[in-house]
Amino acid sequence: MPVVDARHLSGISETALLTLHHRATEAARAGGLLKDPMAITLRDSIDYDYDHFGRTHQLTALRALLFDNASRDYLKTQPRATVVSLAEGLQTSFWRLDNGELTWLSVDLEPIVHLREQLLPTSNRLHYCAQSALNYSWMERVDDSQGVLITAEGLLQYLERDVVFDLIVACAKRFPNGRLVFDSVPWFLSVYSRRVGFKLSKEYTAPPMPFWFTANEYNGLRAVPGIRAVRELRYPPGRGRLLSWAVPLVYGSSWFVRLRPTVTIVEFG
Repeated sequence: MPVVDARHLSGISETALLTLHHRATEAARAGGLLKDPMAITLRDSIDYDYDHFGRTHQLTALRALLFDNASRDYLKTQPRATVVSLAEGLQTSFWRLDNGELTWLSVDLEPIVHLREQLLPTSNRLHYCAQSALNYSWMERVDDSQGVLITAEGLLQYLERDVVFDLIVACAKRFPNGRLVFDSVPWFLSVYSRRVGFKLSKEYTAPPMPFWFTANEYNGLRAVPGIRAVRELRYPPGRGRLLSWAVPLVYGSSWFVRLRPTVTIVEFG
Protein backbone atom coordinates (compact mmCIF):
# COMPACT_ATOMS: atom_id res chain seq x y z
CA MET A 1 0.00 0.00 0.00
CA PRO A 2 1.20 3.57 -0.63
CA VAL A 3 1.75 5.90 2.32
CA VAL A 4 -0.93 8.60 2.45
CA ASP A 5 -0.98 11.75 4.56
CA ALA A 6 -3.92 11.90 7.02
CA ARG A 7 -2.91 14.97 9.01
CA HIS A 8 -5.85 16.86 7.54
CA LEU A 9 -8.34 14.89 9.65
CA SER A 10 -9.71 16.66 12.71
CA GLY A 11 -12.56 16.50 15.22
CA ILE A 12 -14.59 13.30 15.24
CA SER A 13 -13.00 12.13 11.98
CA GLU A 14 -9.58 12.15 13.68
CA THR A 15 -10.85 9.59 16.20
CA ALA A 16 -10.81 7.09 13.32
CA LEU A 17 -7.02 7.25 13.48
CA LEU A 18 -7.09 6.87 17.27
CA THR A 19 -9.18 3.69 17.24
CA LEU A 20 -7.26 2.27 14.27
CA HIS A 21 -4.02 2.75 16.20
CA HIS A 22 -5.43 0.99 19.26
CA ARG A 23 -6.71 -1.98 17.25
CA ALA A 24 -3.52 -2.32 15.22
CA THR A 25 -1.34 -2.13 18.32
CA GLU A 26 -3.33 -4.90 19.96
CA ALA A 27 -3.31 -7.00 16.78
CA ALA A 28 0.49 -6.65 16.54
CA ARG A 29 1.04 -7.96 20.08
CA ALA A 30 2.16 -11.54 20.55
CA GLY A 31 -1.00 -13.25 21.77
CA GLY A 32 -3.07 -10.11 21.14
CA LEU A 33 -6.82 -10.19 21.59
CA LEU A 34 -7.65 -9.23 18.00
CA LYS A 35 -6.56 -10.95 14.79
CA ASP A 36 -6.48 -8.02 12.38
CA PRO A 37 -3.50 -7.91 9.99
CA MET A 38 -5.40 -5.49 7.75
CA ALA A 39 -5.51 -2.93 10.58
CA ILE A 40 -1.72 -3.17 11.00
CA THR A 41 -1.14 -2.67 7.29
CA LEU A 42 -3.61 0.20 7.12
CA ARG A 43 -2.11 2.04 10.10
CA ASP A 44 1.38 1.71 8.67
CA SER A 45 0.17 3.09 5.33
CA ILE A 46 -0.99 6.38 6.85
CA ASP A 47 1.41 9.23 7.53
CA TYR A 48 0.45 10.36 11.01
CA ASP A 49 2.19 10.81 14.36
CA TYR A 50 0.29 8.22 16.39
CA ASP A 51 2.29 9.09 19.52
CA HIS A 52 0.14 12.23 19.45
CA PHE A 53 -2.63 10.10 21.03
CA GLY A 54 -0.65 8.95 24.05
CA ARG A 55 -0.78 5.43 25.46
CA THR A 56 -2.79 2.70 23.80
CA HIS A 57 -5.21 0.35 25.58
CA GLN A 58 -7.04 -2.86 24.79
CA LEU A 59 -10.63 -1.64 25.30
CA THR A 60 -11.07 -0.61 21.66
CA ALA A 61 -10.02 -4.11 20.57
CA LEU A 62 -12.45 -5.63 23.08
CA ARG A 63 -15.24 -3.51 21.64
CA ALA A 64 -14.32 -4.64 18.13
CA LEU A 65 -14.45 -8.27 19.27
CA LEU A 66 -17.90 -7.74 20.75
CA PHE A 67 -19.21 -6.16 17.54
CA ASP A 68 -17.63 -8.99 15.53
CA ASN A 69 -19.34 -11.61 17.68
CA ALA A 70 -22.72 -9.89 17.36
CA SER A 71 -22.29 -9.62 13.60
CA ARG A 72 -21.24 -13.24 13.16
CA ASP A 73 -24.23 -14.34 15.23
CA TYR A 74 -26.58 -12.52 12.85
CA LEU A 75 -24.76 -13.74 9.74
CA LYS A 76 -25.09 -17.36 10.83
CA THR A 77 -28.82 -17.20 10.06
CA GLN A 78 -28.66 -14.42 7.43
CA PRO A 79 -25.40 -15.13 5.55
CA ARG A 80 -26.38 -12.98 2.54
CA ALA A 81 -27.46 -9.99 4.59
CA THR A 82 -26.41 -6.41 3.96
CA VAL A 83 -24.20 -5.01 6.71
CA VAL A 84 -24.35 -1.22 7.02
CA SER A 85 -21.46 0.26 8.98
CA LEU A 86 -22.39 3.80 10.02
CA ALA A 87 -19.49 6.25 10.45
CA GLU A 88 -17.17 3.33 9.84
CA GLY A 89 -14.02 5.38 10.05
CA LEU A 90 -10.93 3.24 9.46
CA GLN A 91 -12.36 0.02 10.79
CA THR A 92 -11.39 -3.17 8.98
CA SER A 93 -14.37 -5.25 10.08
CA PHE A 94 -15.27 -6.33 6.52
CA TRP A 95 -12.08 -8.39 6.24
CA ARG A 96 -12.61 -10.01 9.63
CA LEU A 97 -16.26 -10.89 8.95
CA ASP A 98 -16.47 -11.56 5.22
CA ASN A 99 -18.16 -14.91 4.63
CA GLY A 100 -18.08 -14.65 0.84
CA GLU A 101 -21.81 -13.89 0.63
CA LEU A 102 -22.59 -10.71 2.58
CA THR A 103 -22.86 -7.22 1.09
CA TRP A 104 -21.21 -4.34 2.95
CA LEU A 105 -22.11 -0.65 2.83
CA SER A 106 -19.65 1.70 4.53
CA VAL A 107 -21.13 5.12 5.35
CA ASP A 108 -18.82 7.98 6.34
CA LEU A 109 -17.76 11.48 5.42
CA GLU A 110 -15.88 12.06 2.16
CA PRO A 111 -12.36 12.50 3.66
CA ILE A 112 -12.63 9.10 5.39
CA VAL A 113 -14.12 7.36 2.36
CA HIS A 114 -11.33 8.83 0.20
CA LEU A 115 -8.68 7.35 2.52
CA ARG A 116 -10.40 3.97 2.51
CA GLU A 117 -10.67 3.89 -1.27
CA GLN A 118 -6.99 4.82 -1.60
CA LEU A 119 -5.62 2.32 0.90
CA LEU A 120 -7.94 -0.66 1.28
CA PRO A 121 -8.56 -3.55 -1.14
CA THR A 122 -11.66 -3.50 -3.29
CA SER A 123 -14.48 -6.04 -3.46
CA ASN A 124 -17.63 -6.21 -5.55
CA ARG A 125 -19.51 -6.72 -2.28
CA LEU A 126 -17.99 -3.68 -0.54
CA HIS A 127 -19.58 -0.32 -1.31
CA TYR A 128 -19.07 3.23 -0.04
CA CYS A 129 -21.48 6.05 0.66
CA ALA A 130 -19.67 9.35 1.25
CA GLN A 131 -22.06 11.24 3.50
CA SER A 132 -23.14 11.71 7.09
CA ALA A 133 -24.99 8.82 8.71
CA LEU A 134 -27.59 11.44 9.68
CA ASN A 135 -28.44 11.97 6.02
CA TYR A 136 -30.90 9.09 5.80
CA SER A 137 -30.63 8.81 2.02
CA TRP A 138 -28.09 6.00 2.59
CA MET A 139 -31.10 3.83 3.44
CA GLU A 140 -32.19 3.94 -0.20
CA ARG A 141 -29.03 2.04 -1.14
CA VAL A 142 -29.71 -0.89 1.21
CA ASP A 143 -31.14 -4.14 -0.13
CA ASP A 144 -32.73 -5.69 2.96
CA SER A 145 -34.34 -8.66 1.17
CA GLN A 146 -31.78 -11.03 2.74
CA GLY A 147 -31.65 -9.23 6.07
CA VAL A 148 -29.87 -6.10 7.23
CA LEU A 149 -27.50 -5.52 10.13
CA ILE A 150 -26.66 -1.92 11.02
CA THR A 151 -23.63 -1.22 13.18
CA ALA A 152 -22.77 2.06 14.86
CA GLU A 153 -19.41 1.43 16.51
CA GLY A 154 -17.92 4.46 18.24
CA LEU A 155 -20.45 6.87 16.73
CA LEU A 156 -23.47 7.66 18.87
CA GLN A 157 -21.65 9.11 21.88
CA TYR A 158 -20.67 12.11 19.75
CA LEU A 159 -24.31 12.96 18.93
CA GLU A 160 -27.12 14.62 20.88
CA ARG A 161 -29.72 12.39 22.49
CA ASP A 162 -32.67 13.41 20.30
CA VAL A 163 -30.54 12.90 17.17
CA VAL A 164 -29.63 9.37 18.30
CA PHE A 165 -33.25 8.41 18.94
CA ASP A 166 -34.38 9.94 15.65
CA LEU A 167 -31.83 7.74 13.88
CA ILE A 168 -32.96 4.61 15.71
CA VAL A 169 -36.64 5.37 14.97
CA ALA A 170 -35.83 5.89 11.28
CA CYS A 171 -33.97 2.58 11.11
CA ALA A 172 -36.82 0.74 12.83
CA LYS A 173 -39.33 2.18 10.37
CA ARG A 174 -37.26 1.50 7.25
CA PHE A 175 -35.92 -1.97 8.18
CA PRO A 176 -38.71 -3.81 10.05
CA ASN A 177 -36.83 -7.12 10.08
CA GLY A 178 -33.37 -5.71 10.66
CA ARG A 179 -31.03 -5.43 13.60
CA LEU A 180 -28.92 -2.60 15.05
CA VAL A 181 -25.80 -2.89 17.20
CA PHE A 182 -24.45 0.22 18.92
CA ASP A 183 -22.23 1.14 21.84
CA SER A 184 -22.60 3.95 24.35
CA VAL A 185 -20.85 5.45 27.34
CA PRO A 186 -22.19 5.85 30.90
CA TRP A 187 -23.35 9.20 32.20
CA PHE A 188 -20.25 10.11 34.21
CA LEU A 189 -17.95 9.71 31.20
CA SER A 190 -20.26 11.91 29.14
CA VAL A 191 -20.37 14.59 31.82
CA TYR A 192 -16.60 14.47 32.32
CA SER A 193 -15.92 14.77 28.59
CA ARG A 194 -18.14 17.83 28.29
CA ARG A 195 -16.95 19.64 31.42
CA VAL A 196 -13.25 18.80 31.52
CA GLY A 197 -12.45 16.98 28.29
CA PHE A 198 -10.69 13.65 27.81
CA LYS A 199 -7.05 14.70 27.60
CA LEU A 200 -5.39 11.54 26.30
CA SER A 201 -1.98 13.20 26.01
CA LYS A 202 -0.41 16.66 26.21
CA GLU A 203 -1.24 17.14 22.53
CA TYR A 204 -4.62 15.45 22.15
CA THR A 205 -8.04 15.88 23.76
CA ALA A 206 -10.86 13.66 22.53
CA PRO A 207 -14.09 15.31 21.33
CA PRO A 208 -16.90 15.76 23.89
CA MET A 209 -19.48 12.96 24.14
CA PRO A 210 -22.94 14.43 24.76
CA PHE A 211 -24.87 11.14 24.41
CA TRP A 212 -24.86 8.58 27.18
CA PHE A 213 -27.04 5.50 27.53
CA THR A 214 -26.92 2.47 29.80
CA ALA A 215 -28.85 -0.79 30.15
CA ASN A 216 -31.09 0.51 32.94
CA GLU A 217 -32.76 2.67 30.27
CA TYR A 218 -33.73 -0.21 28.00
CA ASN A 219 -37.44 0.00 28.80
CA GLY A 220 -37.55 3.42 27.17
CA LEU A 221 -35.96 2.00 24.04
CA ARG A 222 -38.36 -0.95 24.00
CA ALA A 223 -41.24 1.53 23.94
CA VAL A 224 -40.10 2.92 20.57
CA PRO A 225 -42.51 1.85 17.78
CA GLY A 226 -41.00 -0.85 15.59
CA ILE A 227 -38.61 -2.22 18.20
CA ARG A 228 -39.21 -5.86 19.08
CA ALA A 229 -36.37 -6.61 21.48
CA VAL A 230 -33.43 -4.95 23.22
CA ARG A 231 -30.57 -6.68 25.00
CA GLU A 232 -27.12 -5.93 26.32
CA LEU A 233 -23.95 -7.75 25.29
CA ARG A 234 -21.20 -8.46 27.79
CA TYR A 235 -17.66 -7.42 27.01
CA PRO A 236 -15.27 -10.39 26.79
CA PRO A 237 -12.61 -10.70 29.49
CA GLY A 238 -9.54 -8.69 28.65
CA ARG A 239 -5.87 -9.47 28.70
CA GLY A 240 -4.18 -9.39 32.10
CA ARG A 241 -5.28 -10.25 35.62
CA LEU A 242 -7.12 -7.04 36.41
CA LEU A 243 -9.43 -6.97 33.37
CA SER A 244 -9.98 -10.73 33.34
CA TRP A 245 -11.28 -10.36 36.90
CA ALA A 246 -13.02 -7.00 36.61
CA VAL A 247 -14.94 -7.41 33.33
CA PRO A 248 -17.01 -10.46 34.41
CA LEU A 249 -17.73 -8.73 37.73
CA VAL A 250 -18.86 -5.44 36.17
CA TYR A 251 -21.08 -7.13 33.57
CA GLY A 252 -22.41 -9.79 35.90
CA SER A 253 -23.76 -7.48 38.60
CA SER A 254 -26.74 -5.13 38.52
CA TRP A 255 -24.80 -2.81 40.85
CA PHE A 256 -22.72 -1.61 37.89
CA VAL A 257 -25.49 -1.25 35.31
CA ARG A 258 -25.36 2.58 35.35
CA LEU A 259 -21.56 2.69 35.41
CA ARG A 260 -20.47 0.32 32.66
CA PRO A 261 -20.11 1.06 28.94
CA THR A 262 -22.86 -0.68 27.02
CA VAL A 263 -23.08 -2.52 23.70
CA THR A 264 -26.71 -2.94 22.76
CA ILE A 265 -28.53 -5.10 20.22
CA VAL A 266 -31.86 -3.76 18.96
CA GLU A 267 -34.12 -6.04 16.94
CA PHE A 268 -36.69 -4.34 14.73
CA GLY A 269 -40.09 -5.76 13.90
